[in-house]
Amino acid sequence: MTSEDLLKVVIDSLEDDKAEEIVTIDLRGRSEMGDFMVIASGRSTRQVAAIAEKLADRLKQDHGILSKMEGKETADWVLIDTGDIIVHVFRPEVRDFYQLEKMWMPSGSAHRTAAAG
Repeated sequence: MTSEDLLKVVIDSLEDDKAEEIVTIDLRGRSEMGDFMVIASGRSTRQVAAIAEKLADRLKQDHGILSKMEGKETADWVLIDTGDIIVHVFRPEVRDFYQLEKMWMPSGSAHRTAAAG
């Protein structure tokens, strides 16, 4: 599975679970940590934890991809590391505070995906 294929699986999972303000940042050639970073929001700690758990479960069950997860205990900010893609799921206030998009996004390189309604 290419990193682009994996990215589609990640985005589809986030959209299925009603994640909001999904942003994709292309890291290829800029960082060794992965090919893409995906940032999304959940409305509550409960939704953030559920989005992260379901993503990790889908990757494992459907594609045999084991991912590392950090932050699920408090679920203000959960990081899911799939190897090629780093996924951050935030509560909106925490996302606003850390502003990862501004840190990682050179002008014109991020792609915002419409949230599932």
